[in-house]
Amino acid sequence: MNFDAFEALTFDCYGTLVDWETGIVRAARELLSDASDDLGEDALLEQFGRFEPEAESGPFRSYREVLRDVARAFGRAHGVAPTEAEVDRFAASVPRWPAFDDTVEALRALGARYRLAIVSNVDDDLFAGTAAQLGVSFDEVVTAQQVRSYKPAPDHFEEVLRRLELPTSRVLHVAQSLYHDIAPARQLGFSCVWVNRRAGREGAGATPPSEAVPDLEVPDLVSLVDRAGLGSG
Repeated sequence: MNFDAFEALTFDCYGTLVDWETGIVRAARELLSDASDDLGEDALLEQFGRFEPEAESGPFRSYREVLRDVARAFGRAHGVAPTEAEVDRFAASVPRWPAFDDTVEALRALGARYRLAIVSNVDDDLFAGTAAQLGVSFDEVVTAQQVRSYKPAPDHFEEVLRRLELPTSRVLHVAQSLYHDIAPARQLGFSCVWVNRRAGREGAGATPPSEAVPDLEVPDLVSLVDRAGLGSG
């Protein structure tokens, strides 16, 4: 891959920059208490990977409302009736999901050469909480709230191209989810890097499975920085 061909990098946030699987499991176990003890982390994540797309189907609703539905679906699946306060806490957990250890340093290195943008299935206020944790300035942020749709629909990608005022040939999309990101971005003509955060683990985790094929696969953002020729070594 010729990294000199790109002027901007667009990133999925949750799963790519933020360890949403750790965040989801913590929030689910807090919601379900002892009722989730019989399931391992991957089983909980696979349930989330079914519940979330179901909640995002139909007319657009905020991501908080999507996560409220996910919380209720978890409750039904585990024979638990969470209170509205517990449902709301699950939906508000997003800003508490931790960034991966390599995220901030990698973004700073990449931001020295490229314009950086976010395309995320989230509400503006939820991302604002995450952005404070990342401490990195993005040139553009496109959320589901702004485009009123959820990836894998193309709206995020079309909007970020409009704002960046660049053709797809000058933009590299970086994401963990083959389903939400790599598949639609490739269909629109983006070059794509798959950050395979689950390398060595079975299953698709919190995302539905997909057969999409990226242009480049890396296990983490440190590897991406190195491939771009920006590593310290």
